[in-house]
This record gives sequence, C-alpha cells and structure tokens, in this order.
Amino acid sequence: MTDHKLPGHPHFAYRGNDLFAENLKVSELASLHGTPLFVYSKAAMLSALAAYQRGFAGRDVQICYAMKANSSLGVLQVFARAGCGFDIVSGGELERVLAAGGQANKIIFSGVGKTRAEMRQALAAGIGCFNVESEAELDVLSGVAASMSLRAPVSIRVNPNVDPKTHPYISTGLKGNKFGVAHEDALRIYQHAAALPGLQVVGIDCHIGSQITETTPYLDAMDRVLDLVASIESAGIALDHIDFGGGLGINYNGDTPPEADALWRQLLVKLDARGYGGKKLMIEPGRSLVGNAGICLTEVLYLKPGEQKNFCIIDAAMNDLPRPAMYQAFHAIVPATSGGSAPTTTYDVVGPVCESGDWIGRDRPLTVNAGDVLAVLSAGAYCMSMASNYNTRGRAAEVLVDGGQAHLIRRREDAQDQMRHEQLVAR
Repeated sequence: MTDHKLPGHPHFAYRGNDLFAENLKVSELASLHGTPLFVYSKAAMLSALAAYQRGFAGRDVQICYAMKANSSLGVLQVFARAGCGFDIVSGGELERVLAAGGQANKIIFSGVGKTRAEMRQALAAGIGCFNVESEAELDVLSGVAASMSLRAPVSIRVNPNVDPKTHPYISTGLKGNKFGVAHEDALRIYQHAAALPGLQVVGIDCHIGSQITETTPYLDAMDRVLDLVASIESAGIALDHIDFGGGLGINYNGDTPPEADALWRQLLVKLDARGYGGKKLMIEPGRSLVGNAGICLTEVLYLKPGEQKNFCIIDAAMNDLPRPAMYQAFHAIVPATSGGSAPTTTYDVVGPVCESGDWIGRDRPLTVNAGDVLAVLSAGAYCMSMASNYNTRGRAAEVLVDGGQAHLIRRREDAQDQMRHEQLVAR
C-alpha cells in the first residue's frame, strides 16, 4: 500500500521507512507503551470535523458526535472542546460526556430501549432532546417526566424505508430494522406525542445506517423526511429542528465516500429548494469523525507456515478489533517500519483468542518477521468502544497524539482490573 493511499493520510504517513502519527514514529510509541496499542491523531479528528463545519458555514447546525463509535474520555474531550454536542445511547454514555466536559443541553439521547432510570438521569441532567423510537416509549417518557414535574423535549425517529446500501448489521432505516417508527405511522404518532402532558415536541429525526458511501440514500431519505415535516407542521405541530443522523462512511479499502462538505452542499441545495433552509439542523456523525483518526499497533508473535494457509499470529485479537469477526470487515495492515529483509508472503493475520473467528485480515501480502510491529489502520471507530475482556485479556492502552506530543488517555488493563468487582463465594 503506497503512502498516499493510506487511510488516515496525511495524519498517518510514512517518512522514509517509518510510519508516523503526526510527528511521532509509531514504532517508538509501541516501544514505550507496549502492544496492542491504539494511537489516535487529534489533528485527524479535527480535520474530519472541519469538513462538516465547512459544509454548514452560515447555517444553524448542531453537530453531535455519535459517541458509540469511540467513547474514550480523551476522544470525547477533543470534540467537547471543539464545541460539539453528543449523541448518546445509554446512561453510561451520558456520564462519560459530562465527565469529559460536554454540555448537557447539547446531548441527544437515541436508542430503542431507554430505561426509566436512564430517562430520569437524562432529565435531571437537562439534556437537549430525546430521540424517541416507538410509541410505547413516548408514553413511558411522558409519565417519567410528569412525575418529575418536567416536560421532556422529544424528536421522533422516523424510519424512511431507504436502503443505505451498506452491511445489513449496520443498516437502520429499512422496514425490517428495529429502529424508529414507520413513515406511514409518523403523523399519527406525532399527534399522540403532542397530546401527552410530559412531552414537548421539538424535532424530527432520521438515521438510515452506517458506512454509507453513496449520496443517493441521503437525498432519498431527506425527501421522505421533508414530506413528513410538511404534513406534521400542517397539522399544527411546530418542529424546531430536523435531525438527519449520521452514517457517512470512510475509506477502509479503497472506498470513496463523498467528503462531508461536498455531501452537505448537495443536501442543503435540496433543503433550500423545498423551503426548509432556515430550519435548525442536527447531525450525528460518528465513524466519519474518528474512524481514520486511529490505528492499532500490534506485535507479530509467530509466523506459522501451513499447507493451505500461512498464519501471522499477532498479540491483538478479536477482543481488541472486533469488526472483522462481527462484520467480515476489512482493515488495511501495514508495517510500522517498512523495508524489512524477509520475503513477502501471503498471510492470514490472526490473534491469540481461542476462536477460528479471531482473524484481523485474510490473505495479506506482508514482509514481516516475528517481533515486528504492524499497524492495523482505520481503527478509530467501533474497535475500543466494542472491545471486550474475552479470554481475560486486558483492554489495550490508548494514546492521543497532538503534533509531537503523545498523551496516554487509557492505561492498559490487567487481570486485577478485570476481577475488581468479582468475589469468591464464602464457605
């Protein structure tokens, strides 16, 4: 993989034979902090955010980082300091946002299964809006809010039945998905919400999926949402904002999603043409802000030749990098230091976990020896946030690079960390 094609370029790039994260050699970060190690580029995150900000110049827009992509406190802090709001899906994520310095009134609470305790927690914190995903949830939220002598600000997530043309596990806007309310039921449900004493209707929400690499699904979804906005407001229910969700993809393996500013230039033309250009907008990008802002460094433990397959066994595993096992996802894998003397061989890159599903890359040509460090690219999203302790493996350390400085934002877990809340049964 040539330098200019590296996902994450120019923030992750080779200088000579050495891969750099901004101004630091990643091999030196691996030596200092050990492996597996997640390395994030602050400049890459802010550059991705800037593309959205350029696209929305002059508009009334709140960008809410969808923190399920990566919920590490140091990452959240970057976006909080940049003025972002946050899209959360649990009470735990709410606590993380507040701990990282995020503002409660810029928080949107999404998700199909909010508990009463989470509703109370969010109301007490004063969050900006609940994205409600079912009629039953409206009734429960109204009751909870009324019991606190409050009115919950709500936006209803509408399922526009638009195919995002992505992996079925991360498609969320089709009729067969669990998210949102059906397009044809939306007006009736809005009328029900407007009549409930504990609710204040403030917006409409739509999110069709993740890792979307085409413009057409967004344009189609916008048309269907704006049709509903017209119907809802004609029925006398004012909508303060329109939330178009997130889902914009990144380059994992030669993918060519539109740039955020180019995408939103097209969408805003349509919005203006339909007379809604003055509305406040909300968006919830996640992967597109952090996916290519992170890599995972891992050491080659063993090279295991075989009759049908050659295996490159590394110290990172499916508990660190779950996307290949879960989605059959592709991550580019490159050496931290190129130009080695070993012959180039095709390997399956696999981890130490006792599962045949523990693979990170299939059929990869690598010039590698045991002891070398590899970089798994595009690892900033849905890796650490989905990491587990399977096989009692500690979660990796994380480093945030800012120019020539590296900040340790998560120390490596050990077995004692994992067992802290467990106890043996007394005889």
